[in-house]
Amino acid sequence: MTINDERYPANFISAIIESDQASGKHDGRVKTRFPPEPNGYLHIGHAKAICLNFGLAKDFGGQTNLRFDDTNPIKEDIAFTTAMKEDITWLGFNWADERNASDYFEALFDYAVQLIRDGKAYVDSLSGDEIREYRGTLTEPGRNSPYRDRSIDENLDLFSRMRAGEFADGAHVLRLKIDMASGNMNLRDPSIYRIRHVSHHQTGDAWCVYPLYDYTHCISDALEHITHSLCDTGFEDHRPLYNWVLEQLDMPSRPQQIEFSRLNLQYTVTSKRKLKQLVEEGLVSGWDDPRMPTIAGMRRRGYPPASLRDFCRRIGITKSENNVELALLESCVREALEPAAPRAMAVLDPVKLVITNLPETASLSLQVANHPKDPAMGDRQVPFTREVYIDRADFRLEANRKYKRLVLHEEVRLRGSYVIRAESVVTDDTGNVVEIHATYDPETLGTNPPDRKVRGVIHWVSATENLPAEFRRFQPLFKVPFPDAEDGDYRDLINPDSEVVFFGYVERSLADQDLSTRYQFEREGYFVQDADQGRDGVLRFNEIVGLRDSFSKTGQI
Repeated sequence: MTINDERYPANFISAIIESDQASGKHDGRVKTRFPPEPNGYLHIGHAKAICLNFGLAKDFGGQTNLRFDDTNPIKEDIAFTTAMKEDITWLGFNWADERNASDYFEALFDYAVQLIRDGKAYVDSLSGDEIREYRGTLTEPGRNSPYRDRSIDENLDLFSRMRAGEFADGAHVLRLKIDMASGNMNLRDPSIYRIRHVSHHQTGDAWCVYPLYDYTHCISDALEHITHSLCDTGFEDHRPLYNWVLEQLDMPSRPQQIEFSRLNLQYTVTSKRKLKQLVEEGLVSGWDDPRMPTIAGMRRRGYPPASLRDFCRRIGITKSENNVELALLESCVREALEPAAPRAMAVLDPVKLVITNLPETASLSLQVANHPKDPAMGDRQVPFTREVYIDRADFRLEANRKYKRLVLHEEVRLRGSYVIRAESVVTDDTGNVVEIHATYDPETLGTNPPDRKVRGVIHWVSATENLPAEFRRFQPLFKVPFPDAEDGDYRDLINPDSEVVFFGYVERSLADQDLSTRYQFEREGYFVQDADQGRDGVLRFNEIVGLRDSFSKTGQI
């Protein structure tokens, strides 16, 4: 399925847009925006918002802006904006215009001055703790600041001097004058400007006063002629403030804010603060660690972008809690990979098997299909030699009939090759099998022996004509389904077995293949080469997803 075939199922937001277009609201236009703060990497929750904003706009013939909410220079960096653009492009989306909230700093300041002139904003000199004390609680109304009745001229003078850099950080803030007794805490004279003597990654040292999000966002939407401002339900209580600000000012358009539920995915945390902590404390290898729920991490792990778009459509758009099983994401990845991933063989935990009735110098070239259901993918040549590696778990000295792999004195087929029979073993001093001796039946290439029962089929790799490789297999980063809901430090819930490394071998046909090629390693799972291949000549593969659901019925790992 191409991105042109993808359309969001009907939902409450699409119903609103359809109604707006039918009534001529916004002149029938649809324009959305995706407004991330560049203070970290985008994660799976952002992927939902990206697919929603870009997808719905596309469905209704509209456009989407990318706007960086860069109003807090203490936490933001140009490197994050670069990473975010790469993630959005990788997901398959193109924005109409790229904007920054900082593009509007001058206009935002002018609108703030207008609010002061209209008696709707004032400079407050209370400390942060005092402002919180005066704001009241959910059950008690707030109290007016003693600075609330400053004259318009005094407020204009102080605000001008704030911009000029006369005051230290925290000395003053600019607040809206709304209602300190409001039942909505967001309307109790919210702060809209603060002093920050820090350089900005876009504007340098041009400013030392910076607007806050609730004030900046609605005005930016209006200046960009956004029609439907989509955000998660955490901002539902902020919508009255969004509308209040727009109602006080002469704006070029009137966007509407619509909220949808956030994505809560099992075994993950999506707080940028927590993700940053994981990176900075070395609990993961970086923002793109394949175990991270970041888009960069999922890209490095090998998730196809189409699988994430499919996942975001399947989970739907509602206002109710959106707790999603990790198995659904894995299923979307698996479905995207199965028809597209060429097959190959890899042995992650090798034990040597010697085919005693094959000459030492023999090397038979077997023609094996790259995909059992797609002849268009062609064939590859696989060398069959006297010595091969099989997976240690695929051999037992004895086993019942439910075991469908190689057992001593019984037969099994090597994938794409011949039927072999295990004749004897070599063990070390502790009794561990270090070598299996077997014979092969040269009459069984592509056909089963009519007179004998073969237990099953196992994969293998030539022991003399192969490529050494390192394999990383992953489990969820956390041991419990919803670590944020647990008491105590979420870091104590990290799964110590979330990454397991194996050293083995792959077919030599994988040499010099494109780094982005995703393979199904027969009977093992889907793998892709890691972006960091090192310089030791050893291939490194990340497991993308297993061949089947890795979760039990209880949802535990």
